[in-house]
Amino acid sequence: MAERFQDRTDAGRRLAGRLGTYASRNDVLVLGLPRGGVPVAFEIATALDAPLDVFIVRKLGLPGHEEFGIGAIASGGIRVVDDAVLRAYDVDPDALERVTARERLELERREQLYRDDRPFPVVEGRIVILVDDGLATGSTMRAAIAALRRKRPNKIVVAVPVGARETCAAMTRLVEEVVCLETPDPFYAVGLWYEDFEQTSDAEVHDLLERAEARMTRPR
Repeated sequence: MAERFQDRTDAGRRLAGRLGTYASRNDVLVLGLPRGGVPVAFEIATALDAPLDVFIVRKLGLPGHEEFGIGAIASGGIRVVDDAVLRAYDVDPDALERVTARERLELERREQLYRDDRPFPVVEGRIVILVDDGLATGSTMRAAIAALRRKRPNKIVVAVPVGARETCAAMTRLVEEVVCLETPDPFYAVGLWYEDFEQTSDAEVHDLLERAEARMTRPR
């Protein structure tokens, strides 16, 4: 039987214990998927003495059927689209640009809300630990991985406290390393494996990023 986590802080601390090989290196970057992945990522970044940032992903929906994804945009000006789906549904370039522009506005709003005017960190050549509070279908994480690859990291590590077994297994085909502490079966939903799964607020994300930046800029 899988062990439940007290909250995202507890989950992050326990997950950090499995990532000790990445501690105190100058080529490691921890990226949390907002909002729920950021408190988990904060604990990992603190334990590893690594910088923390957010990696925001916005799905691009098929016009008229927005719940159906045709691609995604992400932090750092990245867009990934499924060309086969675009052809199959005859999505013309103008329609794609309109969808992209709309989602980019929301992504930029969140970037400003969370990161103020801090530029997106350099990813190329670094080990990126990509963190969320759990994996159900894994669709957001897959979009994040595809987008992050465009920035040419040396290695991507997906780290989550809990996930569906088949989803965690599928991630191993997409990245160099997957750390998934608990893979309960049956899985049902991420929130069931936390005692406290209260929604993370925008203000909390902003505060954690500020605290992480202050830690990295202190004299060493």
